[in-house]
Amino acid sequence: MSRHADARPPATDDDLDWCHDAVQGVSRTFALTVDVLDEPMASHICIGYLLCRIADTVEDSSSIAPDEQAHLLRLYDRALDSDDDTTVDEFVAAVQPHLPPEGEQSDDWMVVANTARVFRTFEALPEDVREAVTPPVRELVSGMAMFVERYSQTGGLRIQSREELEEYCYYAAGTVGNLITNLVTRGNVDSERRSRLYDTAEEFGLLLQLVNIAKDVHDDYTSENNVYLPADWLDDAGVPQEEVVDPEHNDRTASVVARTADHAKSFLDDAQTYLETVPLREGNTLAAWAIPFLLAVGTLRELVANPEHAVTGEGVKISRQEVFAVVSEMNGASSESLAEMREIISRQPFHRATTNLD
Repeated sequence: MSRHADARPPATDDDLDWCHDAVQGVSRTFALTVDVLDEPMASHICIGYLLCRIADTVEDSSSIAPDEQAHLLRLYDRALDSDDDTTVDEFVAAVQPHLPPEGEQSDDWMVVANTARVFRTFEALPEDVREAVTPPVRELVSGMAMFVERYSQTGGLRIQSREELEEYCYYAAGTVGNLITNLVTRGNVDSERRSRLYDTAEEFGLLLQLVNIAKDVHDDYTSENNVYLPADWLDDAGVPQEEVVDPEHNDRTASVVARTADHAKSFLDDAQTYLETVPLREGNTLAAWAIPFLLAVGTLRELVANPEHAVTGEGVKISRQEVFAVVSEMNGASSESLAEMREIISRQPFHRATTNLD
């Protein structure tokens, strides 16, 4: 963090409460994770996620020119660097002209507008927590800046290949897997367990990101001018990347959505291994990470059944009843139930299942 942090007022309980409220607004799925964590891990993950979300909001903005996006992201990265003189106030001043009017700000932009508050709350955390969180957040930010710069002439990201898709997913979500792992492996964790966690942490993140990419094709293009479906996969299907949501190509684009979902499935086993290995201490819970994993399994089920819904804007999602059933079942559940729940959810909505998991 900036060496100028001491020039700002220290964080308060109100700041921490604000951060927890903010997560509820920016991500329903991640809010579920934070809600089923105990303290202190709930606050550590909450604040780490908001640090990432600030960069993600800047990167996703279609109203900021790519060169300016990259500049803001690089400035934000320097503000995170304790060896750099850049302050968070410099980032706040630079991003200020791009903020929507106060009464018109989305939850995401409200977090960006309160970046100094998020930093202040982060700086109040123990040093070992900050040391665990900062490197993966900085890697996420620098990776986003790199991708924005790579496609600065196209006005939005245009992923070209499977390899580049995985590279992007690593920076967007694999880094978050490493952030989680850094936090849960602080202290005495045996080397074999630590190695298994780091071997599968990135795959856990890639699974979740690939599911989001597959289900959000329409919104990513129409709202953010980004195409994450690889150009070579679209070429195989006969779809120009700039016509990814053209109704003329719905069926063919849907086949690429299904291909992306199938690729996401290749990370399921490693993600499950991660969950079965993760230490449950300092407020960490299995439910916090098993819930997004199982919801991803359910979303993949729906994507395979109706891939065209990701292209038309109809949307691919699982019902609130299924979400509630998964959350209820996972609270207090053990890792031994993961494989069976995964199998059930891959076939049918969990709330309709009749299998007794007790």
